[in-house]
Amino acid sequence: MGSSGEVGASGGGLSPRDRQDLLSRTALGVFRLNGQLLSVSEELARPAGLTAARWQVLGAVLREPLPVAGIARTMGITRQSVQRVADLLAEGGLAEYVPNPAHRRAKLLRPTEAGRAAIERITPGHAGLAARLAAELGESAFAETARVLERLAAALDTLADAGGGSAEDGDASVGDASVGDASVGDASVGVASVGVAALGDSSVAGT
Repeated sequence: MGSSGEVGASGGGLSPRDRQDLLSRTALGVFRLNGQLLSVSEELARPAGLTAARWQVLGAVLREPLPVAGIARTMGITRQSVQRVADLLAEGGLAEYVPNPAHRRAKLLRPTEAGRAAIERITPGHAGLAARLAAELGESAFAETARVLERLAAALDTLADAGGGSAEDGDASVGDASVGDASVGDASVGVASVGVAALGDSSVAGT
């Protein structure tokens, strides 16, 4: 991080070096968090016979059917990664493709009853982890953490749009654990899985 002299050189704001340091700390923290959440997600999903990747893709369509490209945009990863996971879910009877009234070629993915049941089996473990995290962080800090991460993601989306790029264009798949059997290489698909059970409860029970 820059010295106090550097911070004050431009009238009290952060110096370029300080801003770079903040970006590096943020990125490294998110990379570490990604690995931690992926590991936890695999443990939570295992009793339901799912991988973290399959859990996340299935969770993305619990509220409404979506085309693969729509799931990819929501998750911020490549369409090809989602397609592989979606195909595996369909082969396993946990999801199915249905016609898309808005686009004849881009079919919609939706969960089957077996898929919804699998998500329900994850809910108790997911609720337990949420309670432990809330106790460890404090409920207000937990809520603020979620808001800050959401703002960061939105800011990066804005920058990507301004620059003409998108997550779908980049190589965000990093290995796609779904294609293997939840290998640690599937960080990109699994990172948000730990949040999917909440989606499953509101959809299935009534996230």
